[in-house]
Amino acid sequence: MTSWQIVRLFAGTFILLSLALGIPGSPVFVSEWFLAFTAFVGANLLQSGLTKWCLLESILRKLGVTPGC
Repeated sequence: MTSWQIVRLFAGTFILLSLALGIPGSPVFVSEWFLAFTAFVGANLLQSGLTKWCLLESILRKLGVTPGC
């Protein structure tokens, strides 16, 4: 897997998990404050799309993950 694929897997997983934990109708609901984490991930995706820089991708590359194209 390339670094950009892993970043998208992380983002998708965190969004779905935080929605499951933050929506009152969910069977695993904990607190509506988990929706703030959803907003945080969305803001990071927006920032990385505009600046073409992502902290997680930089970390993954330093760990030896193949850069994406």
